[in-house]
Amino acid sequence: MTLAERLERYLTRYWDTPTEVSNLSRIPGGASRETYRFDALVKGQTRPLILRRDPPGSLSDTDRRLEFLAFQSFHGRAPVPEPIVLEAEGTELERPFFIMSRVDGGAAASPFTVDPYGEHAQAIGEAFFGALGAIAAVDPSELPLGAAAVSPDPADCWRVALDEWASVIEADEQHPQPIVRATIRRLRRAPPPPPVAVRVVHGDYRTGNFLHDGQGKILALLDWEMAHIGDPLEDLAWAIDPLWSHYDTARVAGMLPRAEALDIWSRTSGLPVDAAALAWWELFSAVKGQAIWTSAAREYRDGGFKDPVLAISGWYTARRHDEILAERLMRLEGLS
Repeated sequence: MTLAERLERYLTRYWDTPTEVSNLSRIPGGASRETYRFDALVKGQTRPLILRRDPPGSLSDTDRRLEFLAFQSFHGRAPVPEPIVLEAEGTELERPFFIMSRVDGGAAASPFTVDPYGEHAQAIGEAFFGALGAIAAVDPSELPLGAAAVSPDPADCWRVALDEWASVIEADEQHPQPIVRATIRRLRRAPPPPPVAVRVVHGDYRTGNFLHDGQGKILALLDWEMAHIGDPLEDLAWAIDPLWSHYDTARVAGMLPRAEALDIWSRTSGLPVDAAALAWWELFSAVKGQAIWTSAAREYRDGGFKDPVLAISGWYTARRHDEILAERLMRLEGLS
């Protein structure tokens, strides 16, 4: 039985009415979930939908329930697609999955494209950092995600995050990585000030993980698979990581000057940007990146998941984050 036929059978049962599935196709990328687009004809109406299914192997071990709850939490609060249904067992589609609405007519810019937004970079940047600030403005206790995710003590946010990603490097590295290990030691020696408040952290908020209309409007914020509760500066630091700027030193994420981006985030979130804390989280971001790329390289090399994005991640992005870490460590030591 094909995946489309399985989907038809599942949705017919779920909606308790005959459902036809058409135009099912895999969307490239999606290293932690397989992503498919399809149309469902139900009661004479066509519903554009997205299927997110666990792959045989994945770049990171993420909780599909938390991802689904993140969509539930922010649908209606931010440009986030509507979640439809979650199946944690996933028997009918062979693996766990969830289904959500599809936003058509949008484009996702490659994070490795020079000047990805052209003349609309300013408007996109204002919307991008404004939306991130809006996410950080909400008390997690008001959200479905907040009731399910672990909420660390503010003073422990840094340790929880660093332990998680350092353990990934420890488990998955296939060659010595002296630069990232030196960075981990430094991060442990000098923890950041605790956040004023813990908030929902998207986990992968960056260029390439949202859809825009080509005219300066963000249509959908995607890829919430690493959502958790923590220090909101973790998201901000990841969003402005130099990797996403493709060597553009004048603008963060190819969008806005750094100071303007931070100001928009702070005004929208209602939270301060502590310079020392942000500096720590920026250094951490490159460690987190290296952990992701390390897993990508291992997964591709072992043959469990042969998506080309994993090969690129284990090569170009890993080398770039090594450069970023080396530059920052030398600066901190007064060597540059």
